[in-house]
Amino acid sequence: MTDALKTGVVGAGIFGGFHAGKLAANPRSSFLGVFDPDAARAAALAERFDAAVFASAESLVDSVDAVIIASPAPTHFDIARRALESGRHVYVEKPVAMTTREADRLIAMAEAAGLKLQVGHQERFVLAALGLPGEDAPERMEFSRCGPSSGRYEDVSVALDLMIHDLDIARMFGFDEPHHVAASGDYHEAVATFEFDGGRSCSFIASRRAEERRRRMSVFYADRTIEIDFIDRRITTMGDGVPIIEEFSGRPHRALADALGESVNAFVASILDRKPCIVDGRAGRRALAWALTVDRVIEETAALRADNRMIA
Repeated sequence: MTDALKTGVVGAGIFGGFHAGKLAANPRSSFLGVFDPDAARAAALAERFDAAVFASAESLVDSVDAVIIASPAPTHFDIARRALESGRHVYVEKPVAMTTREADRLIAMAEAAGLKLQVGHQERFVLAALGLPGEDAPERMEFSRCGPSSGRYEDVSVALDLMIHDLDIARMFGFDEPHHVAASGDYHEAVATFEFDGGRSCSFIASRRAEERRRRMSVFYADRTIEIDFIDRRITTMGDGVPIIEEFSGRPHRALADALGESVNAFVASILDRKPCIVDGRAGRRALAWALTVDRVIEETAALRADNRMIA
């Protein structure tokens, strides 16, 4: 395939707008247009890029080679399924679906048809640009992803909205199935700890109630610790001696300046160059499974506490 890829976006919200801009700027993509149930919002976005407004998700899918789905999370599965059934490549924002059964179906459809199914976990591109993960496995990881409510993506729990990014990163660093998961919180705020064989662990904090934005990650190895502040865009390595502090700007890699653009470009390249997706459906499914586990444990913990109060 050598011609420009015909592309479109389902969802004209903030993130849909970002995706549309990346597709329109990619010389290997012919951005045709957008669909959103809010016709005025769709028209405003389409006008920015001299593109078309489609009357339905189905009409958009029928007109393109590849679609980016940036609609509300509960709609991801149905739109992605329709696109894959029509032989279209799919980039779907996280979460890939609302259940692992739905995710499994999308994965099976994409693999059977030889189609690309990429999931929007952009931090993988940032970490790869920083040379992470390395060859040695960490003993422990800690994550914090907090901020005030934005009013967006609150159709899903904070685990499916925010924490899922860090769950994906932990999987990227080689953490496999935990033997114990502890979690507490509610729909907008959650704390979770995953324990693994050999004393390894990962802890996660996610909140949509925090006063200030915080996105940090710490990786603990036997001989050093790496801390990344994604807001201040700084990486600190601590071992023997003085900590080494490095600004992201010191590494001129495109992903550090525009992770979403790198992600979208990788999707287009994976189709045209017949390369594997960097964040495929299976990666999205693994992160989804852990996020759903966190939600389940929170519900079980809350129910147990309620039962104990009744007994007391």
